[in-house]
Amino acid sequence: MSTKNGSTLPFDAGRLDRIMDETGIDVLLVTSKHNVQYLLGGHRSFFFDYMDAIGTSRYLPVLVYPKGRPEDAAYIGSAMEGFEKALGRFWPPTVQTASWGSEDALKLACEHVGRIISPRDTIGIEMAFLPYDAGRVLHDAMGNRRVLDATFALERLRLIKTPEEMKLLRQASDAVIASIGAVFDASQPGMTKNDLVAHLRNEEVSRGLNFEYCLITSGTELNRAPSDRRIEPGDILSLDSGGNYRGYIGDLCRMGIVGEPDAELSDLLDFIEDVQMAARRPIRPGTLGGEIFALAEPLIEASGHKAYTEFVAHGMGLVSHEGPRLTGKGVVPYEGYDEDRPLEAGMVLSIETTMKHPVRGYVKIEDTVVVTADGWEGLGDSRRGWNRVGR
Repeated sequence: MSTKNGSTLPFDAGRLDRIMDETGIDVLLVTSKHNVQYLLGGHRSFFFDYMDAIGTSRYLPVLVYPKGRPEDAAYIGSAMEGFEKALGRFWPPTVQTASWGSEDALKLACEHVGRIISPRDTIGIEMAFLPYDAGRVLHDAMGNRRVLDATFALERLRLIKTPEEMKLLRQASDAVIASIGAVFDASQPGMTKNDLVAHLRNEEVSRGLNFEYCLITSGTELNRAPSDRRIEPGDILSLDSGGNYRGYIGDLCRMGIVGEPDAELSDLLDFIEDVQMAARRPIRPGTLGGEIFALAEPLIEASGHKAYTEFVAHGMGLVSHEGPRLTGKGVVPYEGYDEDRPLEAGMVLSIETTMKHPVRGYVKIEDTVVVTADGWEGLGDSRRGWNRVGR
């Protein structure tokens, strides 16, 4: 689909229009950076990529999209995005890059909405991504007009990844694993957890990622925060890191050891691997989302590790724990909307098994798995065993 100015839309407008129709939304006001990025075809403000706060307010991008009428869409950006406007990077026919805060951004957006909306139209907003001051502007401008939360609708739009998105997720996953491997290879006894995290940050940045976090354990501890605790001979290490590549998340966990694993440690990681691979077996188009748990959870239930082992699977892409929503029992609370709905090719899943062993410490593998036309593919699928530290 194209707009009147000849621009080709960078998303499936037909799918979005159907979702908006199903959810009762006539006009979208999109204000999260990840959904604005998606609808603009990859744009993330270079000036506000890390930080939203500026002056006495904050950066608030607003994309206005009326159902079935891309010619009436608008993008309200920061004055700092005027440089990118000059480069022709925005497809909406109306682009204003004049805001310096959340209130003036919403005021400009509401003025545009007032020109294109009909009296009975319902507005969809991202309630978790609209600041209170901007929400007051919306309320004052729109009066008693019906407003719905569009978070679910926009998540369903992003559910099936495009080939270009798959390339970005593969790049992110490969780079995170390569970075984790480099840290294991270069680390030595006496280094602190903070040292390892700083090294991981450098490795990820050198591979083009934005470093987001590293959850790290060492020895028998279960505390995953970076600290000055020093690694010692015989320690096991878990590195669970999120690296962001052009907005898309690589989120994986691998294990290391200072020395050689004994028979018990080998068995523990083998058990984790068995659960991880069992969860992959049913993955293919048509499989119900909840069936991923049907093979993994019984392995844990039947083992001697039930009391301290957890399994979870969730969707991921621009957001960690996005659709498909595979369970309502995970650590991040939301409804398991896709438990009884079929998987589709192009969905991307995170699968993770975590053992908080009361004696040996924290043992975990986390993988990224794509639903393909005839099964599944693992991204960044290496370094799965015990990585010898300093080798």
